[in-house]
Amino acid sequence: MQWIWQSSAWPEFSWQHDPLQPLLRAIQQKSGVLQGKASLSSPAEQSLQALLANIVASSAIEDEKLNAQSVRSSLARHLGISEEQPYPVSERSEGLAEMMMDALQNHQQMLTLERLYQWHRWLFPQSETGFLNKIRVGQLRGPEPMQVVSGRLDRPTVHYEAPPRAGLEQAIQQFIDWFNHTATNPDSDPLLRAAVTHLWFVTLHPFDDGNGRLTRALTDMALAQADSQSVRLYAMSVAILADRKGYYAALNQTQQLASSENAADNGEEENDTAQTLDITPWLRWFLQTLEAAIDSAIRTIDRTLEKTRFWQQHRDTPLSKEQIRVLNRLLDGGEKGFEDGISASQYQKVAKVSKATATRHLADLLEKGCIEKLPGGGRSTRYRIAG
Repeated sequence: MQWIWQSSAWPEFSWQHDPLQPLLRAIQQKSGVLQGKASLSSPAEQSLQALLANIVASSAIEDEKLNAQSVRSSLARHLGISEEQPYPVSERSEGLAEMMMDALQNHQQMLTLERLYQWHRWLFPQSETGFLNKIRVGQLRGPEPMQVVSGRLDRPTVHYEAPPRAGLEQAIQQFIDWFNHTATNPDSDPLLRAAVTHLWFVTLHPFDDGNGRLTRALTDMALAQADSQSVRLYAMSVAILADRKGYYAALNQTQQLASSENAADNGEEENDTAQTLDITPWLRWFLQTLEAAIDSAIRTIDRTLEKTRFWQQHRDTPLSKEQIRVLNRLLDGGEKGFEDGISASQYQKVAKVSKATATRHLADLLEKGCIEKLPGGGRSTRYRIAG
């Protein structure tokens, strides 16, 4: 297997502009829609929720589960948002919040190797002694080959092998110089630059561990440099997590170069001309995922606005606490709600009431105009928020 960094063209990436233009236009248009809708809701809470989702999802991509309540409290403190009942924070949650806020709030500051070291130290705080015995915290990786593998220990599948340790300082400095220079270069498309940032840094894989999370933090920083307002309203890592298989497939496809044998089989010359650094497929996947993240944020704000309008309309409607609980579940939508409406049996479970009480509550909500029946009848009757 040959890797993209082995090409003599590395890291001179190229791509086809025409296939990407519709995606770039759509993202720009939807970013404007997102900002407009956010101004009608609570931008501070929306930002907190998006940043929290980003941190939790970025760790989940690496199969790490975080204490979301602890991370939320740390983020709220950094954002200056007071909570009625703040959850205890940890060195871990504080470090993750510090890294995210440094990437976004200080996005105009120059990137340096020491800054990356600090992010790495925030990722792996000293209190986590288990990690300290395994990885070099706040410094580049050691001389051992850096491989991304899966499968059995005795017969692993190598998905990717990073550049050797020798010369890594020069390689990472080249990336940093490019990142700082292109941040203010008007000829550099900011969204494509964010995609290149992601691919380039994760390909270098400069640390023993945490490369994926640092890559996504750098991507958020690049997106903040592109549009510091919108990036706080959506969670790119959530969209990546939703298509984690596609994420790794897109990376693997881009990071692997056709071998000279394959080139010969295709009638191509057995030299570097057969090895292209055209990363159009990766850029397309990245932009599609970014668009999905923005779409999701717009849907979330729409549900929030709908929920606000509903309760303003029914602020004087006498309702039981069980009815309010079910109505909020319906209004929340998504995983917490019922996209296809709610049945009497589901109402019974959510409200924790008897079958007779569930039937009576639903009839009462119908009469008060809170819900409406969906097509169908009998035991299959379902209800949704009145439109």
